[in-house]
Amino acid sequence: MATQRKAPASEYVLYGSRNSGSAMVEAALEIARAPYRVVSAATWDRKSALAELKRVNPLHQIPTLVTPEGSAISESAAILIHLGLVHPRAQLLPRDVSQRAQAIRAMVFIAANCYSNIGIIDYPERWLGKGDGQANEALRKGARRRLHKMWSAYADLFAADVGTGFLFGERIGAADLMAAVVSRWSGARKHLARRRPALHDLVLRVDAHPQVAPVIARHWGAGLVKTS
Repeated sequence: MATQRKAPASEYVLYGSRNSGSAMVEAALEIARAPYRVVSAATWDRKSALAELKRVNPLHQIPTLVTPEGSAISESAAILIHLGLVHPRAQLLPRDVSQRAQAIRAMVFIAANCYSNIGIIDYPERWLGKGDGQANEALRKGARRRLHKMWSAYADLFAADVGTGFLFGERIGAADLMAAVVSRWSGARKHLARRRPALHDLVLRVDAHPQVAPVIARHWGAGLVKTS
């Protein structure tokens, strides 16, 4: 667990955990070359800095990013959009207005249609309670089918003509980071490898990007390509 201290005026503080959505924010900060430190915090790790996280985000959500100005931002898409606007030279968001609109759409699509289903798959009891195991499992399976359907739709909307580049050009951007991280869960990559190989190839390119690969290694292990 990171030690608690006051952040310098130019430093971001990222609350997150290994193997979590905080990886995409970490990668964005690396691409932006923005100074930051990570505070380990997660509801499943009681030894982590949960009390510190609760002070900036009462919902205990990770990732949560505290800006150098002291503003706390949650929701992965919102964090990535903010970083793209604040660090334009990194081109996390496309410079072209039309492409930028589609990049924002792509990130909100994942938040609304993919992340939301993953929450149901991981915690069906939040909707049905813990009493009915059969119902929870049925809900989990239905949400998984829905998740894979949404990834197919995402691929058709945003990656049909991706070629050997990234989603919105030859330069890696925030939408690429979000797709690469969220596709690691709930069998999405296996589904994409079978059904939408162009998007599957894209997320592997994102994993291998020189500024992203060290982040992936910190979260999932060096040389690990996760397709489950």
